[in-house]
Amino acid sequence: MKLDKRKNYYLTIDTETANSLEQPLTYDIGGAIHDKQGKIYETFSFVIFEIYAEMQDLMLSAYYADKLPNYEADLESGHRLMVRFNTARKHIHFLIKKYNVKAIIAHNMRFDYRALATTQRYLTNSKYRYFFPYGVSLWCTMTMAQQVIATQKSYKSWAKENDYMTNQKTPRPRVTAEILYRYLSGNNDFVEEHTGLEDVLIEIEIFVQTTRQKKKMKRSPYKNKEISIAEKLARGWEI
Repeated sequence: MKLDKRKNYYLTIDTETANSLEQPLTYDIGGAIHDKQGKIYETFSFVIFEIYAEMQDLMLSAYYADKLPNYEADLESGHRLMVRFNTARKHIHFLIKKYNVKAIIAHNMRFDYRALATTQRYLTNSKYRYFFPYGVSLWCTMTMAQQVIATQKSYKSWAKENDYMTNQKTPRPRVTAEILYRYLSGNNDFVEEHTGLEDVLIEIEIFVQTTRQKKKMKRSPYKNKEISIAEKLARGWEI
């Protein structure tokens, strides 16, 4: 396929993890290359050998351990591919270069970034610390949706009606991928798969809907006070 170099291409990713939320270890990485309109050009669904196969006790304690039989079936059918973590990383770097990816996107990028970096450091004894390549912006559809979808009167009303509000002193509409997709699709019975590639596909739709609002918004989830501007620029993050 000959690439249309006039287009901007994006990589949306999603991870599933074992261990704690503070020190997550990635056992599933799903991703898709797509454009601003949501057209998908390539997908991948990787199960990480070092975590999934070599840390079975940890996997049995994973939040979604009940999905392990499904993973076994998907691996047998070829729907998912078991690879080493570095193989997944190399493939992602290859796609980013091939498509000259403008931004890597995740719903709650803070978590996915931490999950991949933590896994990278754990498996390499911190010899390699960063998963993503230098110079590519990191965007978060949760951050974007909070600004241009959750602020809509219709979304606020719908969230309140369906009890999709936070427990804060001043409740706010929740913006999980599952809830946002229920709103955008009109299917209030939708249940998120919580598997990498399948979650990516709904997160792309969230991305498309946020950009269609044609409103100025912050795309990066990171605040200046957390990481120095110099370090953000060095990593290629949008600020």
